[in-house]
Amino acid sequence: MPTLPRRLPPEPLTVGALALAVLAVSSSAPLVAFAAAPALAIAFWRNLLSAAVLGPAALVRRRAELRALVAPAGRRAGWYCVFSGVALAAHFATWMPSAKLTTVAAATALVATQPVWQGLIAQAQGRRLPRAVWVGVGVAVVGAVLATGADFAASRPAFLGDLLAMIGGMFAAVYTALGERARRTVSTTTYTTVCYGVCALLLLAVCWVGGVPLSGFDTRTWLAVFALVAGAQLLGHSMFTYALRRVSATTVSMLILLEAPGAALIGWVWLGQLPQPLALPGLALLLVGVAVVVHTSARNRRIRSVPPTVPADADPSQR
Repeated sequence: MPTLPRRLPPEPLTVGALALAVLAVSSSAPLVAFAAAPALAIAFWRNLLSAAVLGPAALVRRRAELRALVAPAGRRAGWYCVFSGVALAAHFATWMPSAKLTTVAAATALVATQPVWQGLIAQAQGRRLPRAVWVGVGVAVVGAVLATGADFAASRPAFLGDLLAMIGGMFAAVYTALGERARRTVSTTTYTTVCYGVCALLLLAVCWVGGVPLSGFDTRTWLAVFALVAGAQLLGHSMFTYALRRVSATTVSMLILLEAPGAALIGWVWLGQLPQPLALPGLALLLVGVAVVVHTSARNRRIRSVPPTVPADADPSQR
């Protein structure tokens, strides 16, 4: 019986790549809060520019695969890509405004509840969840209640931002579930090109209907948008993907939770933001609960001998 190739041991380059990836995704919410532009406009340009970067590679190297998505045999996978783009648009349309309404720390931590919603989706699909997952869900919910309760007492806009961040986490989970189905037969380049393209088109329609301006921004805002594309949307994902050759998907998923304290630190140093003192224990509990869900779910997959897939919450394009 052939043995599976062993994962290469971590080395300094991998450690550096992981540190760069965490920094890249941690910069997402601070950049959104910093940019002097409507959140929906930032979301549109972020996805349009990302699709523009990936599109040529897909057209040159994956042209046959793109054609297959509209053929009868591949149409099902094509629809998964499209609906994933719809869910991603809903994610951006809720989470990115939240980063301007509440603190960077709260918006990042609350959207990190995605694995919790992912577990609930799995339960709705008939998969039985381990008891430890439900413990993690309970801890995360208690933490979210404490954090949002503190923000509700502080200001109504902050509370609305908290709710939008949680809804953004829910849509991110839907995006993950649909993307997982699409990625069974569709390459990363083709999937992300279609998904980001659909997302950009939907956000363009929303901006047009809502009268959201898409131009006339100052230089620092455009620099923030370009940094979002190069950082969280492209660089962070690439570095995490590179590191998977030497570290497990579970380790990557746990490292991505460092986005929350990383974003909070950047928001504090750069923007002078700090969550309400009463919200800090809640955010800490929330992250502990999510960590329990991620770790237990990964361990359960190993026990069932199912080849692990890269969890989509490891994709900083959602942040």
